[in-house]
Amino acid sequence: MRTVRVLTAGLLAAAALFTLPFPGVAAADSPSPSASTGDEGAAPTEAGTSFRTATVIRPGQRATAQASTGDYLYWQFPADAGQRATVRATVELPRSTAGRGTRTWRLDVYDGLRRRQACRYGSDTRAVPAGASSVELSCALRTVRAWSEPWANDPLPGAYYVRLTVVTAPAEDLGEPAEAAVEVVTADSGGATAVDGRLAAPLVPASGRDVEPDGGWASGWWSSRILWTACGAVLAALAGIWGHRLTRGGGRPAHVPPGA
Repeated sequence: MRTVRVLTAGLLAAAALFTLPFPGVAAADSPSPSASTGDEGAAPTEAGTSFRTATVIRPGQRATAQASTGDYLYWQFPADAGQRATVRATVELPRSTAGRGTRTWRLDVYDGLRRRQACRYGSDTRAVPAGASSVELSCALRTVRAWSEPWANDPLPGAYYVRLTVVTAPAEDLGEPAEAAVEVVTADSGGATAVDGRLAAPLVPASGRDVEPDGGWASGWWSSRILWTACGAVLAALAGIWGHRLTRGGGRPAHVPPGA
């Protein structure tokens, strides 16, 4: 009975570890704390015109910009290891172009090395038929990795750039006013995507030093894999103690009745 009590207590202690709130650990696809904008001030109302002048936005903010059809609009946001970012954009088109030909808008996302990142899903390119008053685009990025091979195109911690523009449009549409809105939402993937290794520093160019997640860069120093490994070690140790007690008890000589 004593062995059972020891084993039960150990199991309860291990289970309690899984319920403790550890920093950097969240359920898959749960909203990131960085999505709050309560302390970040008002959302930007303009966009940059190049990578170097990209306007900084925070996850959860809805940035807007007044522009002309044909302009290249740039924003940048931070994404840390273990995060999945989804970028959504909406363009309100002027009524003066409602009866003209088809226009095609495109949403591109680049990492800190200015490598275009593929979308897991979403409509990053969309043709707008004549008569449409708005267009919506989206791109759900792959999970940001803490470390990657130099030859790979994996998303890495650092600044990410959003570029929004029209790629095809009737000549008479170019220069017409348009209103754009961009929003970035991030979610933590948990330890399932954690890797052994991390970058020495996030990929943040000199022009984007003010881009940083709430609470600073984690860059993969913590993941729930550490928690699972520690709990596994505890359970393995308890199983070893239990097995030792069983084998030691089985080696005792059987009781011999008096006078036998």
